[in-house]
Amino acid sequence: SYNVKHFQRIDERLKQLRDLNIEADLILFHPYDRWGNNKMTAAADDAYLKYVVARFAAYRNVWWSLANEYDLMPQKTTADWERFASIIVQHDPYGHLRSIHNCIPFYDHSRPWITHCSLQRQDLYRHVEYTDEYRERWQKPIVWDEIAYEGNINHGWGNISPMELTRRFWEACLRGGYAGHGETYMHKDNILWWSHGGQLHGQSAPRIQFLHRILKQTPGPGLKRLPGNFDELVAGTDTMMDDGYRLYYYGFGRPSFREFYFDEDTRYEVEVIDTWEMTITFRGIHHGHFKVELPGKEYMAIRIKKVD
Repeated sequence: SYNVKHFQRIDERLKQLRDLNIEADLILFHPYDRWGNNKMTAAADDAYLKYVVARFAAYRNVWWSLANEYDLMPQKTTADWERFASIIVQHDPYGHLRSIHNCIPFYDHSRPWITHCSLQRQDLYRHVEYTDEYRERWQKPIVWDEIAYEGNINHGWGNISPMELTRRFWEACLRGGYAGHGETYMHKDNILWWSHGGQLHGQSAPRIQFLHRILKQTPGPGLKRLPGNFDELVAGTDTMMDDGYRLYYYGFGRPSFREFYFDEDTRYEVEVIDTWEMTITFRGIHHGHFKVELPGKEYMAIRIKKVD
C-alpha cells in the first residue's frame, strides 16, 4: 500500500516550488535512503514508478531524475534503469525532462530517453572545463548538478570557497552548460542548507544571481564557447549567425589589459565586468585595434557588443 501522507507532502512542496518559479528535479531512487526504497522487488519498483508518474506528472515544474548516484546501487542493473525509463516515457503524457545522475561513471547519455545530461564531477580539478566537449559528444544540454558546494564541512564535496563556486558557474555557462548551487556550512544546530534549506549564509548565491542577470541579457537562446586565446574563455550567442556578441572570462588569471581587433569599421560597445564585486563598467565604443584596461585581479570579464 502507498503512504498517501508522504506523497501529499511532496505534492505540497512541488506546489510551493512551482509558485516560486523553481523547477523540481524529482529524484526517484537514491542509495542513501533508510526505508528500503532502493531494494524493492522489480514488481514493486514498477508499481512505484507508475504511481509517482501518474501523481506528479501534472505539475509543470517537475523533472524526472531516475537516480542520484545510480552507480552506488549495485542491486540495480542497466536493464533495470532502462526499464524504469521506459515506464516513465510511456506513462508521462507531458514529456517532462528526464536524466540520471552519477557518482563516478557517467551513464550512457546518448540513450534516446535522456533529454539532458545530469552530471557530477569525476575529477577533483577538471569538470566544468569539459562542458563544451560533453555538449559536443552527446548533443544534449549539460547540467552540472554537483560540482562541489560552498561550505566548510570535512568532505571535499562540500568545502570549496564562494569564489571558486562562482568561477565554476562562469566556466560552465560560458561553455554552453548549466550548473547547480549548494551550500554546506557548519551550523550550531547541524542544519546544512544543502539538505534542509532555510537561510543561506554563503557569498556565492548573489554572484550567481548576478551572472543570471547577464545571461538574461544575452541575445538569442544562450551561449556557446568560441575560439580564443589559451588563457581566456570566450563565449558568443548560440546561433548559426555571428551577431558580434562576446563574453571574455579570465577566471583566476589577472591581466592588466587585453587587446582586440575584429575589423577596421565595425563599432563595438565594451564593458568590464567584475564578477565578484558584481559591477559592470562602460569602457566606450571602439573599432579597429583597441585596448581594454583591467584591474589586474581575478574573476574579471569583458563584454563586447556590436553597435548597429
